Amino acid sequence: MRILVMSDIHANYTALEAVLKDAGKVDETWCLGDLVGYGPDPNAVVEEVQEIPHLTCLLGNHDVAAIGKMPLETFNGDAKKSLLHHEKVLTATNMDFMRSLPSKAKVRGEATIAHGSPRDPLWEYILNSLTARLNFDHFDTPWCFVGHSHIQSVFVRDETSDRVTVEQTKPDVTLQLHPKLILNPGSVGQPRDRDPRAAYAIYDTEARTWTPKRVEYNVAEVQERIRAAGLPEKHAVRIAEGW
Repeated sequence: MRILVMSDIHANYTALEAVLKDAGKVDETWCLGDLVGYGPDPNAVVEEVQEIPHLTCLLGNHDVAAIGKMPLETFNGDAKKSLLHHEKVLTATNMDFMRSLPSKAKVRGEATIAHGSPRDPLWEYILNSLTARLNFDHFDTPWCFVGHSHIQSVFVRDETSDRVTVEQTKPDVTLQLHPKLILNPGSVGQPRDRDPRAAYAIYDTEARTWTPKRVEYNVAEVQERIRAAGLPEKHAVRIAEGW
């Protein structure tokens, strides 16, 4: 099967549309969470995601906060401002859809999927080899897909030497999967690896491959909506620069 793996859309509808178009026909879509937060289009994103066929979708920490199951005080000031706005504008139907989603890690065939990490699905960032090492024993599948950090990357544990290494993946460079790996498709709506293009990945279950992808979208259009909604200027600036 050809599976679209994406994460951290963050209410950026224009980026989501670009990813869905660029990915083309897929057998399934796995969304690793954070539909909302930061961006200007929470309702449009949630409504679009609901329409995706053969969808598996997890909750991210911003989603959990938006539906009232996490204190907003756990977020920094700018993130909190956006979440307060999203709480006000999200429709009851979209809130109900988000409440129906799981926040825990899920197993799908040979892959475990989580928002943050298999050890702490909502909050832990896997950003370095030490954190990755602590998580390898928390999933039994050959590989695990996570989001949350907004950085396309792969963490590798060599089963022979027990050495853990990390590297940023390269767009369109296909990786042959093998035990044991933690892979991040990057962020659709707010990349943080200095590449502002929307990020996602294609997972081929039969070939056992992972192909990171990037696609350009109209950033200026999204910036206009961020400013029109009165959201923090930081969120407008960073999507153009990828930080």
